[in-house]
Amino acid sequence: MNTLRNKVSLIGRLGAQPEITTFDTGRTLARFTLATNESYKDKMGNWQENTQWHTVNAWGKIAERVKKALNKGQEIILEGKLVHQSYESKNGEKRYGTIIEATEFLLLTGKAEKTETIKETSKK
Repeated sequence: MNTLRNKVSLIGRLGAQPEITTFDTGRTLARFTLATNESYKDKMGNWQENTQWHTVNAWGKIAERVKKALNKGQEIILEGKLVHQSYESKNGEKRYGTIIEATEFLLLTGKAEKTETIKETSKK
C-alpha cells in the first residue's frame, strides 16, 4: 500500500527534445517537459481545450532509456512521483516548483510500430 502514497500517471506529448546531463559521479539525468490535454464543454456548450505542462526528471538507467527512445512530439504514458523543490533565482528570490520524477514510461506508437515498455525502480 505504501507505493500508492505518492504516485502520478500521465498521458501526454514531449514538448521538447530531452536534455541529458551526465554528472561527475557518473549519474545521468534526463529532463523534459510533458504536455497533457483535457477537453471539456463550457457553460455555452462549446468545446474547450486545457493544456498543462509538466517538468519530468528521469535518473540512472531510465534516463539512458529516455535518451535512446524519446523525441520531441512523441506521446507517452508516464508514471512517477511528485517532488517539491525550492531554489533561489538569480535575483535572490526564493522560488518553488513541483516536478515529476519518472519511474516508468510506455512509448505510444502507431499500429504498425512496436510498443516499447521501459521500467526502472527509483534508485538514487
